[in-house]
Amino acid sequence: MLSRERAWELLAGQGQEPHMLHHALETEAVMRGLARRLGEDEDLWGVTGLLHDLDYHETKEIPEEHAMRTAVMLAGQIPEEALQAIKAHNGERNGIMPSTRFDYALRCAETVTGLISAAAMVRPTKLEGLGAKSLKKKMKDKAFAAAVNREIIKECHQLGLDLDDFLEGAVASISSVADQVGLQ
Repeated sequence: MLSRERAWELLAGQGQEPHMLHHALETEAVMRGLARRLGEDEDLWGVTGLLHDLDYHETKEIPEEHAMRTAVMLAGQIPEEALQAIKAHNGERNGIMPSTRFDYALRCAETVTGLISAAAMVRPTKLEGLGAKSLKKKMKDKAFAAAVNREIIKECHQLGLDLDDFLEGAVASISSVADQVGLQ
């Protein structure tokens, strides 16, 4: 299993754009929060969240290959269940659909980061005071953060969490890295 430090070196060495590094850190934070809440391996879930878009700079123009290349790059370095979750986070394009709690956690976590970041950026207090009620209102506005798939966020019920609990937990998790991702 890759250490968190080695995972970060691997990600940073891939020439990722700053916004993708921020997304990776936010996803890691949400995954760690979910793992704590659900009694899962925090390091495994965190590293998986950090590395889930490792191939994005190579595959953004060929979305059906996104996550598949990451799984090949990481084979033998992280457990098979993590590779499966990485592939399943892009299931609509690569055909590997989610089936486990880990799969759904990564899909929900990486998707909600876009909604939360966008909401924080338009608030003078950023993440401070941002709650589920405000985020649910933003989710209803299809023009706001239009690229964020609201249906994937709602898959949080597959984790045994209602939408309010999931959103509140995700904001709290991202708040823990706010200074690293420009949301303080």
